[in-house]
Formats: sequence, C-alpha cells, structure tokens
Amino acid sequence: MSGGSYDYLCHAWDLDDILAKRGELERMSARLAGLGWAEDAARETEELLVMLRQWQIRSEVRIARLRSVWKAVEWWDSCDWGEDQVRAIVEHFHGCPCDPSLSWSAEQDRWVVTCRAEAATP
Repeated sequence: MSGGSYDYLCHAWDLDDILAKRGELERMSARLAGLGWAEDAARETEELLVMLRQWQIRSEVRIARLRSVWKAVEWWDSCDWGEDQVRAIVEHFHGCPCDPSLSWSAEQDRWVVTCRAEAATP
C-alpha cells in the first residue's frame, strides 16, 4: 500500500481535520520518538496533543456553563420562552459556575433559577 499508514495525517490542514485524527497523531508521535533521531518532531507532536487535550477540557467546561444561556436564547427566538426567562438565566449565569435550571414558582409568581448541582445535594 502506498501512503495512508496514518490515515493521511499529512493532509490535516485545519483544526477539524486534526481533531478527527487524534489517534493517528498519537501513533505518529510514538513513531517519531521511536526513530531516535526525530526527538524534536516527536516532542512538538506531543505538545500539539497536549494542547488539543487542554483545549478540549477547557471548551467542554465553557460549553457546560453556556449551554443553558444558549438554550434560553434559542427558545426565546423560537417563541417558546419570553424575555423574562432569558434574563433570569443570564442573570444567574453571571454568578453561577454550574448549569442552571429554570422553573416557575407559583408561590413567588416568578421564574426561579437554581444550580442543578445545588438541587441534587440533600
């Protein structure tokens, strides 16, 4: 077979391409390190893998925080929610490091936002 041993890793031109080929990137890093004379390329490939892992973790945390805000705006723009519900979520977002939940409180006659983590603790 000619080429393709690493699923054509050499044709990964952008972030989407390289994210789809992380396994091949790991194999390439090990292969380079095993050559004994390409340590700098192996090290830089490994650094790229570390950067991708860091970016994944940081972006997943950020996505978890923003998901409820995105949902609120999407539902508002779809006419499922009103501005007051979106404002409640956004106001809670500023001070809450978690994924907030929105529910109607008949007692308080308003929307109440709570952290899912707070609601789960006894």
